[in-house]
Amino acid sequence: MLLGIHCSVAGGLENAFSEAARLNIDTFQLFTRNQRQWKARPVSKEEKRKFSFVWKQSKVKTIFSHCSYLLNPGSANQVILEKTLQALTEEVIRCTELKLSFCVMHPGTAGTQSKEEAMLKIAAGIKQVLQATHKSKVIIALENTAAQGSSVGGTFENLKFIYENVGSSRIGFCFDTCHAFAAGYDIRTQAGIEETLGSFDKICGLKNLNAFHLNDSKGELRSHLDRHEHIGKGKIGLVPFKYIMKNFPHIPKVIENKTEDGWDMKNLKTLRKMVK
Repeated sequence: MLLGIHCSVAGGLENAFSEAARLNIDTFQLFTRNQRQWKARPVSKEEKRKFSFVWKQSKVKTIFSHCSYLLNPGSANQVILEKTLQALTEEVIRCTELKLSFCVMHPGTAGTQSKEEAMLKIAAGIKQVLQATHKSKVIIALENTAAQGSSVGGTFENLKFIYENVGSSRIGFCFDTCHAFAAGYDIRTQAGIEETLGSFDKICGLKNLNAFHLNDSKGELRSHLDRHEHIGKGKIGLVPFKYIMKNFPHIPKVIENKTEDGWDMKNLKTLRKMVK
């Protein structure tokens, strides 16, 4: 099924597996570092040993990371750009050491630049990181955005532009349902989700899709509001989630929502029922 959540690593990276076991999930996303700070210490040998040991004892098949929200490889600020590329390089190294398949990254924002300028900069930066980590097989998966402000990645064409300018098998995509809806892709109906993913396939290629973020939306269609809601409780409804659950069992699917009051289990149950 490859269905899970974003697991907490509070108290140690290996602690994510406790949450995974409690929820009986076979995939999850995590932060390998404090995502609100630029600097991070390397993963220690003991951390790698513990992580590997606990993973082998679990039923988890695929684990991937989400890059820090601080990253902006399209920044016109040279200091921010350099910090971003250093942090992204470190993230790929951390994923390699932990044997994670890929890391999900928001493409970034253009600021006062044109989006094309920013996208060229993003592609050049990713190429630099991939070259610096050429011995790794870890993929950088670009996540579609809600197209808010000057953010890049709100259209499939944006993602394709970066992908083609990077020109590497180590670049892929993560499809976020909330972001797609907020950006203007109407996925509320069977026809809508089929058309949207059909368009994604033609432009970006479903073969390059590494993960789904399954999130309902607090905002309306084309609201450009990046606010996740629990499955079936937002403006999107259940239809597209059922379609994805039934048609993409082989692609990791992760819910990114607040987990208080048992909502992590509630969301998982809602999705699991769709394939019974």
